[in-house]
Amino acid sequence: MLRNYPQNFVDLYDLNNVMFEPYTLKDIAKALGLSTSTVSRALRDTHEISAETKRIVLEYAQKINYHPNPIALSLKERRSRSIGVSLSEVANHYYAQVINGIESIAYDRGYHVIITQTHESYDREKVNIDHLASRSVDGLLISLSAETSDTSHLHHLHQRGLPMVFFDRVAAKINTHKVTANNEKGAFEATEHLIKQGCKRIAHLTSPDHLSISIERLNGYRQALEKYNLPLEETYIKYCPQGGKSRLETENAIRELMNLSEKPDGIFVASDRLSIGCLIAFKKLKISVPEDIEITGFCNSDVLDLIEPTLTSVSQPAFEMGQLATAMLIDLIESKYPVYDFEKKILDTSLYIRNA
Repeated sequence: MLRNYPQNFVDLYDLNNVMFEPYTLKDIAKALGLSTSTVSRALRDTHEISAETKRIVLEYAQKINYHPNPIALSLKERRSRSIGVSLSEVANHYYAQVINGIESIAYDRGYHVIITQTHESYDREKVNIDHLASRSVDGLLISLSAETSDTSHLHHLHQRGLPMVFFDRVAAKINTHKVTANNEKGAFEATEHLIKQGCKRIAHLTSPDHLSISIERLNGYRQALEKYNLPLEETYIKYCPQGGKSRLETENAIRELMNLSEKPDGIFVASDRLSIGCLIAFKKLKISVPEDIEITGFCNSDVLDLIEPTLTSVSQPAFEMGQLATAMLIDLIESKYPVYDFEKKILDTSLYIRNA
């Protein structure tokens, strides 16, 4: 059908319609005049095959850059040697550190990592998780999106036996391993720092109230106020349903706080994105830090060392969290027996005081 077209069109058509076909055991066997079973055993270094035959097969396999078909292997072993990750966004410095920790363990133990981003959307999280499960990943590492209050999509997969470990934002009703930072301690120390700086009316800017990190950090904030006999004002607590994904969301929360008749003189901000958004909002609204208001936050970003005003913040062991969660997940995957005893690991935080 193509013979009436110019030759360069035919060449382009042929080029664009070539499908990549990796070398197979049959290709090696045909080239070397061996049976596929002999080639397979030679590549697996079994004792039935002579050293000379193994040498010939291995040299040829290296020459053509042969790799075993991962799909065929996964069907044979009933394992894909891959783990799926669901988190908010890779651009977040905190999650980037977590990913580094995940990869440092996964690749060392022979697993590939497939990373998906929810961008704080429940619907996207559900689609991503379903896709990962349909691709037959061996297990899941999950940090819930800001919108996720219903975890039935995860509970269903867990009940069917898919190993999963939660980190950072965890699902309380799913019984499996979990790894978090010591959010209560970090929040307590961040709030206490504001009190020691002389603040008496301390506001709290946080993520949606159903998230585990929001609940734990609110508890730490409350405990610090109680210890120093300061009143807890509900009007000083602002929840951001999208976790600060929208800068307008953060700015509106700050405007509401600063329009109160009794303006806060300090604010504890409970996440990386909210902390940065808060500083941007202060600058836009011409609110001076620390002259008009003191601020502390939860933030792992190195950018805090470069910007003015500076921000005293709680730092989380993100890299170690990724490492520990991954090791726990792979142990679940490789366990020869059903696992019924699960752990919640709580990693310590540290308060990084800038320009005290």
